[in-house]
Amino acid sequence: MAVLPIRIMGDPVLHAPASRVEEITDDIRSLVADMFETMDAAPGVGLAAPQVGVGLRIFTYSYPDDDGAPWRGVIVNPELWMRPLDPGEPDPDDESEGCLSFPGERFPLRRSDAVLVAGTDLEGEEVRVEVDGWRARILQHEFDHLDGVLYVDRLADSDWKTVQKIARKRGWGRPGQAWTPGVDDIEA
Repeated sequence: MAVLPIRIMGDPVLHAPASRVEEITDDIRSLVADMFETMDAAPGVGLAAPQVGVGLRIFTYSYPDDDGAPWRGVIVNPELWMRPLDPGEPDPDDESEGCLSFPGERFPLRRSDAVLVAGTDLEGEEVRVEVDGWRARILQHEFDHLDGVLYVDRLADSDWKTVQKIARKRGWGRPGQAWTPGVDDIEA
């Protein structure tokens, strides 16, 4: 297993739809093991394959469940269904999120409060995850990555302008930018 470099906003793999996984191979299993190691080292609560430069429809997640027990897994070729969004502006205290591909920043974003995600695991068995609250936010965020959408792409205009200023100041927003957890001094 290895900690992989995480691509930063502007890298083409982050802004293009990922391809379906046609067959679960040892290479796919190795990629997922590396994704878990990278996610844990960052530390993050989710990681999509495009974030480590692989344009495939795979994501990992890790967060405590309602009882504090580990909630951790991988979904290959996920499909997402979600409850309609509640109207209104996001609450900056309760609805802010960050992203390992735009590290060190958090912005408020309204997400659906409940989702169902279905796909397969690494043995090709069906996986169905139905969650609400923060875990629903995590799955929506990771699913967006598979469609080439970063959470900053969904922000209100004023926050989007702030994102652009930050990206320019840090030299992001162009191909080839990445950071490696445990190596680079970037606070995710």
